Amino acid sequence: MAEKLDLLDTFPELTLSLVGGGTLTLPDQIDTPYAIVLFYRGHW
Repeated sequence: MAEKLDLLDTFPELTLSLVGGGTLTLPDQIDTPYAIVLFYRGHW
């Protein structure tokens, strides 16, 4: 299990596969200093 982030920790770099194709790299492709990231499991 991954370590939890603490206050003022830097968000780790993640590359996610998008449903419609392509990828999204976090936090590099977020255009704002404040963001909420929601991971939705979707279909079981």
